[in-house]
Amino acid sequence: MREPVALACRVAHARSSDRPERRMTAPQALILAIIAVAMGFFLWGRWRHDLVAVAALIACVLVGLVPASQAFAGFGHPAVVTVAAVLVLSHGLASSGLIDRLIRRVVPDAAGPWRIILIFCALTAAMSSFMNNIGALALMMPAALGAARRVNVAPGQILMPLSFASILGGMTTLIGTPPNLIVAAFRAEATGEPFGMFAFTPVGLAVAGAGVLLVVLGARFLVPERPRSAGQNFDIGAYLTEARVPAKARAVGMTLKEVEETLAAAEAQVVGLVRDNARIPAPQNWRSVREDDILVIEADSKNLAQALAKLGLTLEEDKRTGVRAPEAEHTVMAEVVVRPGSPLVGRTAQHLKLRSRHAINLLAISRQGRRSISRLRQTRLAPGDVLLLQGTPDTLADFSAHFDCVPLAERALRFPAKRDAWLAAGIFGAAIAATALAILPAEIAFTLAALAYVLASIVPTREVYTAVEWPVIVLLGALIPVAGAVAATGAADMLARGMMGLMGESSPVLVLVGLMVMTMCLTDFMNNAATATVMCPIAIGIAGVMGANPDPFLMAVAIGSSCAFLTPIGHQNNTLILGPGGFRFGDYWRLGLPLEIVVLCVGIPMILVVWPL
Repeated sequence: MREPVALACRVAHARSSDRPERRMTAPQALILAIIAVAMGFFLWGRWRHDLVAVAALIACVLVGLVPASQAFAGFGHPAVVTVAAVLVLSHGLASSGLIDRLIRRVVPDAAGPWRIILIFCALTAAMSSFMNNIGALALMMPAALGAARRVNVAPGQILMPLSFASILGGMTTLIGTPPNLIVAAFRAEATGEPFGMFAFTPVGLAVAGAGVLLVVLGARFLVPERPRSAGQNFDIGAYLTEARVPAKARAVGMTLKEVEETLAAAEAQVVGLVRDNARIPAPQNWRSVREDDILVIEADSKNLAQALAKLGLTLEEDKRTGVRAPEAEHTVMAEVVVRPGSPLVGRTAQHLKLRSRHAINLLAISRQGRRSISRLRQTRLAPGDVLLLQGTPDTLADFSAHFDCVPLAERALRFPAKRDAWLAAGIFGAAIAATALAILPAEIAFTLAALAYVLASIVPTREVYTAVEWPVIVLLGALIPVAGAVAATGAADMLARGMMGLMGESSPVLVLVGLMVMTMCLTDFMNNAATATVMCPIAIGIAGVMGANPDPFLMAVAIGSSCAFLTPIGHQNNTLILGPGGFRFGDYWRLGLPLEIVVLCVGIPMILVVWPL
């Protein structure tokens, strides 16, 4: 199943020993055109990355660059299998209670602001070394926001360092991030031996250590201080109003849907109903309004009184603006963040039927720090949106789990049976040891560990497939044959010579710097796995042209593809903190640019020491 990468590497080495043709061949022009179009769609962001990758793969098959028989060979590639297994293991580590126990032991109850930020960043980076980066961040966010409130720190000043620390931590081991696994796979085909479990550690640990120190010290000065914290972004108390339906009111006999259509001009919605002294949260739209019903209305408009007058409704004299929400079944309000890849992305509350299916009210949406209740039901949700939901604790918890959202309230620490935590740690440690000691290949060791998690009920069978981020798997499986075509056509070799012509063949260090900088620039706007897959053939081509060891060039790609610090779209972690931190697109580079400079200044010397040219 390694044929696409193997063929690419063999052709790259063969071409490097001969003088290449000066003119671009038709296959080279075709593959470069396909890659350019795909990168354009990656940067545009309108289509999901996995769909763009599949389209690029099909285009390569149709023009004859990838044999039809090998089109889907990438889905069985060891790197793809390993990524899927590690995602299952990350889910198991989180659900076993091991991480909760670790948080309780490491995070102090009382500490100063910068000590809190340092501890959270160090812990998140350490967790990210062995589990999915976004999973580690999602686990730490509620506790971090709670700590930020206790020490009076703006949420963004802990969330951005936390996000960057989780990305930095992924650089340190083979399984810390998908780009490392991709780079290791290309190295296996280029040299016959993959990078080992801790081959990335000397360079990655030095870079991560320097980077974490910078983000902790720089958070105070380089991260915008915006007053956005859990429970404070939505001043909901001032917008809940109770209105009674008197006799002969126009609203009598209307359905709630018809009432809300009338209230739409006032940007209002009905979030509760009181009938015969019984409160009904999230009433269905088909329910008819009766005389003496009390409607609980959520609104943010000066035109509310006029809208109520149209319906013949009157405000309750003893419960004017600011009344509490319905209390039936201990109804509560909660904030959740829409994760990248959540089933909510691109869908509307109306399409989801939140009330009828889930008994939940969507009260407001915060997007990049701006609150809105306008046209909520027609608003398409986006990654990083913060949703204010109303419902019972159980329905809200089920909703968050089902739709892959991150609650912002600091949850109570969950401690399943201690046996599960220690068993999860033991199985995971055994898989790491088997890989590090070369007893088993990584894909076998971690798949075996994932199977053990299922057999031990650490990960229930029903959750195995939901734990895998399928867009990442599809992206990798589709791009591996495309990357093979980049090298097999000689396009990688041509690009390598072009880079060397710009930077000077006499300075391999300068070429190494240029390769890392180019990779950094791409990964700030493209998926990091896609960046690594595209850049690895070029790195191998450069090494072949120079007659140099490919290891330092592949390591530069590994480090560079994990440096998505300038934008909120370069990495899912940056997208996840966008809403809770109240950030805007241009906020990330202030801390991200100095961080990328530090990574470059530390990473290049370390690569040259550990992996000489």
